[in-house]
Amino acid sequence: MATVTVNGQPFPAEPGTPLHQVLRRRGGLEMPCAGQGRCGKCRITASGALSAPSSAERAHLTREELARGVRLACCVRVEGDCRVTLSDSARSQICLSGVMDAVSLRPRFHACGAAVDIGTTTLAASLYGADGTLLAQASAANPQAAWGADVISRIEAALRGEGGALAACVRGAVDALLNQMAEQARIAPGEIDGLVITGNTAMLHLFTETSPEPLSHAPFEAARLFGETCSAGSLGLSACPEGSVYLPRCVSAFVGADITTALLAGGICGKDETRLLVDVGTNGEMALWHGGALCCCSTAAGPAFEGAGLSMGMHGQEGAVDHVSVRDGVLLPHVIGDVPPRGICGSGVIDALACLLETGELDETGLLETSPALIAPPAALTQKDVRMVQLAKSAISAGLRTLLHTAGISCPDVAELAVAGGFGSCLNAENAGHIGLIPEGLVSKVRVLGNAALSGASMLLLDEELAGTCEHLARRARTLELSANPVFAEYYTEGMFFGHGTDGL
Repeated sequence: MATVTVNGQPFPAEPGTPLHQVLRRRGGLEMPCAGQGRCGKCRITASGALSAPSSAERAHLTREELARGVRLACCVRVEGDCRVTLSDSARSQICLSGVMDAVSLRPRFHACGAAVDIGTTTLAASLYGADGTLLAQASAANPQAAWGADVISRIEAALRGEGGALAACVRGAVDALLNQMAEQARIAPGEIDGLVITGNTAMLHLFTETSPEPLSHAPFEAARLFGETCSAGSLGLSACPEGSVYLPRCVSAFVGADITTALLAGGICGKDETRLLVDVGTNGEMALWHGGALCCCSTAAGPAFEGAGLSMGMHGQEGAVDHVSVRDGVLLPHVIGDVPPRGICGSGVIDALACLLETGELDETGLLETSPALIAPPAALTQKDVRMVQLAKSAISAGLRTLLHTAGISCPDVAELAVAGGFGSCLNAENAGHIGLIPEGLVSKVRVLGNAALSGASMLLLDEELAGTCEHLARRARTLELSANPVFAEYYTEGMFFGHGTDGL
């Protein structure tokens, strides 16, 4: 048995164990490519009895880095005693606030209640008192990122027998948020006696350790759509095991409870006007309310807008370029924390591409004049990065346009485009329209909701009678299947261009 010492903490490991599996026991580290050695982002510093550098490591790391002991955790195997140093990541700017309609106070708790949003990338939570007062909030990265940045990677991991580990790590992270908020509010965690936990369909399957196997293949049906109440203890939450947990109802396999709660928070349904909702994230989920009917769809946008998958992509942390403007042909980047740049996050990518289009360094086909294009040295975008964003933005735009086409309406008929999620809260709508992420006819109609999924979960927590409204809405919603939809395919192809064919119908 070998000993792996991680930042001073010892962990036993059998020789031959992949190092990233040992690091998961400590809380893991992000591996956007699911440990395939493709992204080069799981960098650690290590010494001792370790396997020789792999071809993937030699491709991603310089000789100088390898000489300093820099390795890729997904490529290294433990051969004996070794030491690993992990740098503490800068805290991400996770969006906790959001638009929230007024509610009647009929709480589903007695002493204190918590609302939690389990996002693919981040976790966010709010704690309320019996009088409806917001007592505390907390957030964290979703530790399941150690299995990959996207939902599909995690589903595949669960099907390989790692479902228990996926559930345990996210339950532990939720427990930590509950304990953190209780400490802030100066209460015992056990006083939290009611919870609402929302998330997309896959995240709720993994959280409840429900097999995601039906989500992995056609016809892509969910094993559970939730709308259920259970005990916190049955979900492995030790902070408040006696608390009652409500899991809001999902719409379908890839339109989750996070959309249901976001629709509630934004007041999208029940009004005469035609309204669109979109959550631009790893899963591009969207919904159209028109003529008293709700139609939803989901597109596989991938993790590019969450900072994963790009050569220098990162979350919205200190050192990330989050906004870019152009003056006299020169790019003017803004870096979170006003520190030297380390990379670029999703909102910065959108701005940067719009600015490169303006300066002529990027053409409408997505071809860069020079690759990589320096944004805020060393932060840059490569030609491959641009292609990844093209795929993601065309998927979102095509999904929105297909919803409108299916309803027989066009952009002028839409009263509002509500943009939900942390990425959306930082989005420059004009730049998003300029690159074709949002159809140009909808840019002037954008309303930013912030973390609407968490806000909607808070509303369900504070007024238990709203659960019936949400469940009714989810049951009657129609899900539009896009994978074999010829209209979507046409719009998707058009959407690959920057500033071409994206003005809607």
